[in-house]
Amino acid sequence: MLINPKYQHLKKWLEQLPKQFEQLGEVIYDKRNQLRVIEAPDGTLINAKRYCVPHAFNRLVYSSGIRQPKGKRAFLYPFRLLERGIDTPEPIAYIEQRNRLGLLQECYFVSVQSPLKHTLYEFGDAQEGTYEEMARELGRFTAMMHDREVLHLDYSPGNILWDKDEMGYHFAIVDINRMRFGKVDIKDGCSALRRLWGPKRFIELIARSYAVARGFDEDEAVRLTMAARTAFWTRYQRRHPVDFPLEL
Repeated sequence: MLINPKYQHLKKWLEQLPKQFEQLGEVIYDKRNQLRVIEAPDGTLINAKRYCVPHAFNRLVYSSGIRQPKGKRAFLYPFRLLERGIDTPEPIAYIEQRNRLGLLQECYFVSVQSPLKHTLYEFGDAQEGTYEEMARELGRFTAMMHDREVLHLDYSPGNILWDKDEMGYHFAIVDINRMRFGKVDIKDGCSALRRLWGPKRFIELIARSYAVARGFDEDEAVRLTMAARTAFWTRYQRRHPVDFPLEL
């Protein structure tokens, strides 16, 4: 088990978490992996994610140490983001279970539950006049992240949390086990926007705001973003239903 020193006082409780997982807290996501919001013994509201047993090839790769398991990356990467001033839930622990042959079974990532209440799913069918400010702020947030050499490789509506108060918009990113650290050029930066939901103009405004913040050509940023978006959603809708009016 890996544990954030700040939460060392929860070590004994965390060691028992895999055995008690099914009886604790509230399920907020349940597909291949399961997410639960749980109150820890010290009153900390935590988010515990159980990763399912990897497929055969990945299981060998993760077990041998050739590549770090998703849960371990999810635990290690937040420290790097928080050091760079990019908000993400504070990591608490990484727990893994192995069988008698040393092969990885389920693993768990535990973090503080984010106080931000909203995701970008809310903008799937947003009407003109309701999304312009959000688009510009999200473009600036994305630019800040890329300027600090952080590229989220699954920058999708459910992985961007947000809220708004008297100080303005606040953003945080989650599900960050797939990241790239290093310089982000205009092509990769605009391509990162391809998974976002919402009206075509909403995406275009994000791209323009992003370009202005990074000193890129606005029209080129829009062209790259929309081309990547069209390619992504054309492939996606062949396999999955799309729950919002899709403008390509």
